[in-house]
Parts: sequence; structure tokens; C-alpha cells
Amino acid sequence: MEKEFKRPTFHKVSDTLWEISKDFKKGMLVPTRIYAAEKLLKEMDPQVFDQVSNMATLPGIEKYAFVMPDGHAGYGSPIGGVAAFDINRGGVISPGVTGYDINCGMRLVLTDMTVKDVRPKIKELTDTLFKKVPAGVGSKSDLNLSKKDFKDLSEEGAKWAIRKGYGWKDDISSTELEGKAEYADFSKISDMVISRGIKQIGTLGSGNHYLEIQYVNKGDIKDERLAKKWGIFPGQVVIMFHTGSRGAGHQIASDYIKKFLDVMDNKYGIKISDRELACAPFNSKDGQDYYKAMGCGINISFANRQLILYRVREAFSEVFKKDAEKLGLRQLFDIAHNRASLEKHDVDGETKELLVHRKGSTGSYPPGRKEIPKNYRNDGSPVIIGGSMETGSYLMVGGPNASETFDSTAHGSGRTMSRTKARGLTNGEELFKKMLKNGIYVKSVSWSGLAEESGESYKNLEEVVDTVDKAGLSKRVCRLTPLSNVKG
Repeated sequence: MEKEFKRPTFHKVSDTLWEISKDFKKGMLVPTRIYAAEKLLKEMDPQVFDQVSNMATLPGIEKYAFVMPDGHAGYGSPIGGVAAFDINRGGVISPGVTGYDINCGMRLVLTDMTVKDVRPKIKELTDTLFKKVPAGVGSKSDLNLSKKDFKDLSEEGAKWAIRKGYGWKDDISSTELEGKAEYADFSKISDMVISRGIKQIGTLGSGNHYLEIQYVNKGDIKDERLAKKWGIFPGQVVIMFHTGSRGAGHQIASDYIKKFLDVMDNKYGIKISDRELACAPFNSKDGQDYYKAMGCGINISFANRQLILYRVREAFSEVFKKDAEKLGLRQLFDIAHNRASLEKHDVDGETKELLVHRKGSTGSYPPGRKEIPKNYRNDGSPVIIGGSMETGSYLMVGGPNASETFDSTAHGSGRTMSRTKARGLTNGEELFKKMLKNGIYVKSVSWSGLAEESGESYKNLEEVVDTVDKAGLSKRVCRLTPLSNVKG
């Protein structure tokens, strides 16, 4: 029998913000806050509110536990969750609040090409991408990596890939952390992590991971100044893809959740309401071990996306018979949404060192923050919000009120139903025909996998984006419309 979750009483803070008081659940240290238009709030699964309230019981949490408008139930904490912990007063680190697919993220690549250039070759191009970028459950790369190679990329991230010739130096300057978590320590990950990850560098995986060719409609540019500065123009074709550390990241999370469950109570006296929120004090040896292992997961994901970009450039060059440089395939940004980041934030007039956990939520930094690569520091951080394969996505920029959420915003449109339910409601082959009729060509590993990702499985993208825009968490730059999609 499925557990029923109590729906809380909400206090309306604004048209886009709702609060649940600390008395909703025993042990809550702070209230919870949900960013959502009223319609989105009513549509949220009550389990989301139960999970975010559990997050609010964790030691050292500051101000609020947050849910973004794309929020939906996850493992332990909701996807779309944000929580910041004061590391100098017992603040914890939790794999369940970081996310299993560590540093899963989005990469956006520009071209100098237009829809008129690309549409006639869209099938050939998408099929070529499908061959070059393995997709699906258990998909494996054709890279023949040694354990030494895997160690190096786990500690160097995208910089390892660039050093090996899989990219351009400019890719690093448009990647968060410059593509490398400096604190990664290979000795903190298990042999199982290595065996699961060593064959997956340069692969998409399954679920909501995708590689999409998109274009910019003239009327969809909302910030013309910033779009022009960043190299975006009407009719332009761009490439977006979404994937992370895959099996390696999942194994790191599983390993440390098990470890934390063994030591959490008897060693640190921490009791939790959900075993998926297993944690340890950040400044403890156990907490530091996970932080360093998470760093490896971050670097594995950066290397993975860097290899995919290399294959994307190969595919475009092969189809259009020109070098990628001449086609203008330059990276705009790479941003992640499953990570715990050590950052300084002002809390009630005091600057604190916080470990900000973002799970299915993404950094949205205002101008000047050191977390922003220098190319964009005067603008605010680029923010990529992915929608469903039927609707499109958004490029945004860090908003003026993002400090209210420790510089965080939504990462996508967010699911409205389980994959099982989606498969029951949608026929993958019929969906393929419908999308083709609407001008979107899809190449998928399976019809069932395609059915899982139907547009109706996701929240309304415009409602999610409108919420974070109105709340000032991030602001629209432009909308991106799909031309084709590679699905796992």
C-alpha cells in the first residue's frame, strides 16, 4: 500500500512563494519555502512537502529548506530541492540531498548555422549523433581507458579531456569550476565506482538525459543585449545536452549513504526521519571523505560532457564537410544541478561559510560572484533550464533576488508523473510520428523510453520559467525550440 502524505497548511508570502511553518513536522529546525505559482503548488505531489520538511530537520541547516517550481518527489529529498548548512556549527553533508547522479548538468553549444542550413540534413545529423554518442541504460563508450586514465580524469575533470585532445581550451572558461573540482581524491572511491564508470565516459545514459538540436526564434529573444553579447542571434542553431556522472556517481552516493547509516547515530548522535537523508558533519573525516569522493563524481561528469561535445563536433564536421571551428561550434556554458558547493553567503547580516546542496536545482549567481567564470562575471551566471523534448528549453541569467535561495533556481520543467505511468498513457511509436509531424525528429533507443519522456509527463515549461522570472531568481535571455532529439 502506498504511503499517504499529509498536505501542509501554506502561508502565502507572495504570488510565487509559499511557506510551511516549523510546526508541520517534529524536529524541523527551519521553515520550508516553495517557489511556485498557485497552480503549480496545487499540482505538486504531497510527498514533495514531506521530503523538504525532512530536509529541514538536518543539523546546521540555515534559514529555510527550499523547493523550486519544478519540484517533484525524489530519493530522500525532492528533486528541485535546495538546502544550505553552516559548516562551522555542525552543518552536514548528505548524498541524498546532493543527488545520485553527481554533477548531472546541461551543456549549451552555439553554432554559426541557421535553421535553413540544418533542417535539410536534420535526419542525417541526428542519426550520426546517435551513432557517435552512446545512449540508453548501460550504454558504453568506445574509449579504452586504463585505471590510470580513470584516476586522472576523476581528479582533473574536463581538463583531463582537453589535455588528451578532446576539446578546445576555451571550453574550460565557459564551464563551472573551470571543469574541475580541486578537492577530488581518487582514494575515496570504491572499486565498484571504477568498474561502473570506466566504460561510460562520453555516453548519455537513459531517463531524462538527451542530446537536442535546437534553434532560436526571433520573437523568443527576451534580453537582446545579453543575447547579442553571448553570441545568440535569430534563426541560430544550437546544441544542448543533459547527462552526468552516470553509474559512477550513483555508486559513490550508494557507498556513502551506506557508510553514513552505519556511523551517523552511534558516532555523531544524528537521528534522521528518512534513511535516504543519511549524512555526516561536513568537518568530520566521514564527511570529508564523501566530499572528496563527490569531487571525483563532479570531475567524471565534466569529463563525460566534454567527450560528448567532442563527438558532437565530429558529427557536425562529418555531415557538413567543414571543420567544427568554421561551423562555429563554441560552447556557451556548462552548468550542473546535483552538487554540494562550499560558498560564502550573507545570512541576517553575517557572512557564513555554507555548504549549499542543490539537487535538481541549479546555481543562479548575480554579477560579481566568484563562482561565475570570468567570461560572465559582469553579467551574472548563464542558467540553462531544460524542458521536455516536445516543448523546448530556456537560457536564463542569474536574477536580482537569487540571494534569497542561496543563489539557486530551477533546473528544468520537472516531471508530473512516474515513468511507469507515462508508458501506460503514451505509445512511443505514435509519439514519434506526432513529433515528426510537428517538425521534431527523434532518435531513441526504444519506444518505451521515448514514451517515458512525452511532453505531458512534464510540467508546463512556461509556468516554471515564469515563476523563477517573476521571483527574480533568474531572468529570461531566450527560448530554444527543438529540431531533433537523441534519447536513451
